Amino acid sequence: MSFPVVGRPAAAAHALSKVYGSGAAAVTALDRVDITFEAGRFHAIMGPSGSGKSTLLHCLAGLDRPSSGSVWIGDTEITRLDDRRLTRLRRDRIGFVFQRYHLLPTLTAEQNLTLPLTLAGRRVDTEWLAQVVAVVGIGDRLRHRPSELSGGQQQRVALARALITRPEVIFADEPTGNLDSRTGAEVLRLLREAVDRFQQTVVMVTHDPAAASRADRVVFLADGRVREELLRPHVDTVLATMAQLTGAPVGR
Repeated sequence: MSFPVVGRPAAAAHALSKVYGSGAAAVTALDRVDITFEAGRFHAIMGPSGSGKSTLLHCLAGLDRPSSGSVWIGDTEITRLDDRRLTRLRRDRIGFVFQRYHLLPTLTAEQNLTLPLTLAGRRVDTEWLAQVVAVVGIGDRLRHRPSELSGGQQQRVALARALITRPEVIFADEPTGNLDSRTGAEVLRLLREAVDRFQQTVVMVTHDPAAASRADRVVFLADGRVREELLRPHVDTVLATMAQLTGAPVGR
């Protein structure tokens, strides 16, 4: 599978709404969101707590069903898929990196990172595996189990697992949230390299302005709606935009 052409829509939402509960207890997490994420770019999603950023990511990734509207991965409208086809699409065309690493404790690092291929019954491309392992720097840890790896090493395995299927999009939900600042910066560098070297598409939710500044574009949500957008962001402009949304200064 080849990567999508840079500049084409890799993921998109149209009039996307998500409501939890009903009646007087209903909470609108997303309110008719229209947004497109171009292929071959590093996108960040930010916003105050409760703004809908994680809900948006989960709907885009097919992990949650919207209340209305549509979600597209490439030219496929995933909101029309039944559970079986949606599961196959997530396995074959989407990569995931979460705050928690979700590695299977009984498998080695190599078995964990090739697990999506194993589940799909696909052959491991040894040349691509070698490239991925070299990029994320875990060549000397492939035979180790998760309990024998540091948090940063486990997140490297999770990133390698996200890359191994050559997905159309990698969705990353607070991927540095469990890491110290130095290790978190290294994970962000690896995500940046995946975009620059492999033309991968990354859509990342983060609360960290420094992390968002590594992206090509930052989208800001508030009250379930897209409020602002920055291209080629700098940490200072990210901080200033967040301050405008929250009505309070945001320190470095």
